[in-house]
Amino acid sequence: MSVGPRPVRVAERPPTDRPRERLNALGPAALSDAELLALVLRTGTSNEDVLGFASRVLATLGGLGTISRLHASELVAVPGIGPATAAEIVAALELGRRAAQRLAAERPQILRAADAAALLEPRLAHLEQERCVVLLLDRKHRVLREVVVGVGGIAHAPMEPREVFAAALREPGVAAVLVAHNHPSGDATPSREDRAITRRLADGAALLGIEFLDHVIVAASGWSSIRGAESQ
Repeated sequence: MSVGPRPVRVAERPPTDRPRERLNALGPAALSDAELLALVLRTGTSNEDVLGFASRVLATLGGLGTISRLHASELVAVPGIGPATAAEIVAALELGRRAAQRLAAERPQILRAADAAALLEPRLAHLEQERCVVLLLDRKHRVLREVVVGVGGIAHAPMEPREVFAAALREPGVAAVLVAHNHPSGDATPSREDRAITRRLADGAALLGIEFLDHVIVAASGWSSIRGAESQ
């Protein structure tokens, strides 16, 4: 009986092709579903390495969404998955669900400019350099992430639409954005340049199908909303 070639083990792959090394270097978001599942499975079978095993499990069960709904007793029906491994997969997925629920409950909700100002003033109002940030929001306007998109001197920091929207497009689940920056001078009055970049950002968001909430300026003297000022 002929025996097929031995599968290449993960440890024999270049470091750039190993899930653990890729996770450490690039973060978990850079890994495929198969790579993440391989880290939970840890070992392959006699006929396939752990990445091949993980890919087969995903293909057999219909993907990660289906797996997340299965009981451990259903997972053991897949050749190569024993009771201990099935329990580890179920536990890992449940941890992810619980973490997502906790994060959703903890994320601040930005319904108006005042909410953004309350969140950002403590960090931005008294900086000696101008700093531009974008708040990436989900459909309910809860903060998914805050990203610095420009740092400048006393008078000006760049806020390029490409940086704002690149950050938005990289983050899963973004439905809306709010941009903000500080005025080290202490005066929160919007400048002509502030108003011009707000119009560019609003136009760019419309093209991408992303809701543009506002451009908020914070300073030691208080804060201002460009959209709020324009509506008055």
